Amino acid sequence: MAFQEEDVVGKVYDARLVRRLVVYVRPYGWLVAAALCCLMLDGLMQLVGPLMTQRVIDVALPHHDVGLVWRSAMLLGGSLVVAFGSQYGETILTSLLGQRVMRDLRRDIFAHVQRLPVVFFDRNPVGRLVTRVTSDVESLNELFASGVVAGLGDIFTLLAISILMVVTDWRLALASFGVIPFVYWASHVFRAKVRDSYRDIRAKLARINAFLQERITGMRIVQLFGREPTEAKGFDELNRGHLQANLDSIMYYALYFPTIEVLTSIALASLIVAGAHRVEIGSLTVGTVAAFLQLVRRFFQPLQDLSDKFNTLQQAMAASERVFRLLDTPVAENGERRVESGNGVSTLHSPLSTLPSRGVTVEFRDVWFAYDLGHIARGGGPAASPEWVLKGVSFKVEPGRTLALVGHTGAGKTTIINLLLRFYDPQRGTILVDGVDIRDMPVSALRALIGYVQQDIFLFAGDVLTNIRLSSPIGEDDVAVAATRVGADRIIRRLPHGYAQELGERGASISVGERQLLSFARAIAADPALLVLDEATSAVDSEIEAEIQRALEVLMRDRTTIAIAHRLSTIVDADEILVLHRGQVRERGTHRELMAKRGLYERLYRLQAGAVREALRPALEAGA
Repeated sequence: MAFQEEDVVGKVYDARLVRRLVVYVRPYGWLVAAALCCLMLDGLMQLVGPLMTQRVIDVALPHHDVGLVWRSAMLLGGSLVVAFGSQYGETILTSLLGQRVMRDLRRDIFAHVQRLPVVFFDRNPVGRLVTRVTSDVESLNELFASGVVAGLGDIFTLLAISILMVVTDWRLALASFGVIPFVYWASHVFRAKVRDSYRDIRAKLARINAFLQERITGMRIVQLFGREPTEAKGFDELNRGHLQANLDSIMYYALYFPTIEVLTSIALASLIVAGAHRVEIGSLTVGTVAAFLQLVRRFFQPLQDLSDKFNTLQQAMAASERVFRLLDTPVAENGERRVESGNGVSTLHSPLSTLPSRGVTVEFRDVWFAYDLGHIARGGGPAASPEWVLKGVSFKVEPGRTLALVGHTGAGKTTIINLLLRFYDPQRGTILVDGVDIRDMPVSALRALIGYVQQDIFLFAGDVLTNIRLSSPIGEDDVAVAATRVGADRIIRRLPHGYAQELGERGASISVGERQLLSFARAIAADPALLVLDEATSAVDSEIEAEIQRALEVLMRDRTTIAIAHRLSTIVDADEILVLHRGQVRERGTHRELMAKRGLYERLYRLQAGAVREALRPALEAGA
């Protein structure tokens, strides 16, 4: 299921999601408590100004009590200092809370994403996954930094001001509260419009991320085929859509806040009208009216803030729904089988102690696989006619022996490797390592047995030493030995900083052939029991290939080796060669046996040999 949730409006409040968010907040409960204390203290300080105003106007000025004026002024100044400190503390504490929750959540998301099966990444754009870890987690940060905790503070301030207004003069309070229904209506319309606008912004942002990730990754193709104007036009359309969505949001804010200001002014005018006659007849003091004018101004500010925080809450609910949906995506099986016992559920592990450290037996038993049938239950049959990539593939490789896989593109060679590495699981059949079903083995234990050299090399942005060592806890000397055995040391010595040389993203600062040598050194450094080679010498020159072949003779001793070969000349010494055609094993045997059969392998071999001779003919004729 690809991610399309940006286009879905989530619930305003979802108790299930809130409970899951509380799990991340619980370790920092002291931050929440301290922030709430600061907010409540700040709310109480909001009452000091109006009370001092009333006291000065009604008591100090009529009695010409200058001392009371100074005391009131000093008390007001002190309340402002306390309010400043409370607001500062609340900002620091809630920001710290949001940042820590965001750190923990991103850590969990990244750890979870690393455990997801490869098929998940086949179906979900990288750009949207990046949005999960960046924008959506940032929305949750906003919830904690300026949303839920600050909203509780606003509610406390509203209650405190409302109580003081009613206690001071309930009739003036009712006059002031008369515009609240209009404020509610304006806030309701604003929330609905901004909610749709934010949803549109998230959708546009996710599309921009997906577009950028794909185009930047494939920039060589973009430039090679001169697609810069076309891609720029496509990006401009997405960018304009994102701009318009943000402008819509800005327009709603530009309308909402002046509306609240107008309603606040109406409330103030109603207060003055309601109090003027009572002041004239002496049933109401001027100081009380002045205090109410300040209280009304303070009353509508939290109402305005709460509406904005309501949108923050909904954004956070929608973001948390997408984040937790990602976290709830089933991870790749860890190789444990759970069975019911008399006392409940118990877990069975494969006996890893039976797996040797050097050389393993690999066996495929009647394996069937289709990439588009991940929903088929293990051992079950397909509901419709599937497009099988592998059809009943069976073979066995003993320790210390070499199996080569050959065949036309699309024959199923790489699929066999993907299944062996458990990037996917077969719909039918069984894959065994030393007699143990690999689905009963922890994935980490299985992959620790394997040294894999891909044709499409991936190197991380880091130094050469780290890229070779990767998962192997070995020292620099052992890394150097591994590099020397495959001829990579010659390349490394030419680098300005040797093993400390920083490589670009995906190793872009060195050639394809050099990347393949480093990848080969990486596989050998792990001292694997099983070598898996996907045309490991396709991008190196003949001299380096000869060095690798000599090293392989030593490295493959007592180890199982499975090699995908596109150049058949590189696997003539394999113990067994499987010829795949349309997902089936059509021929098997040694090079000599297959050549004697004069079948598919013999035709492939002679076709390649003829192509090589044709390519070399100009050079041979020039030499003659």
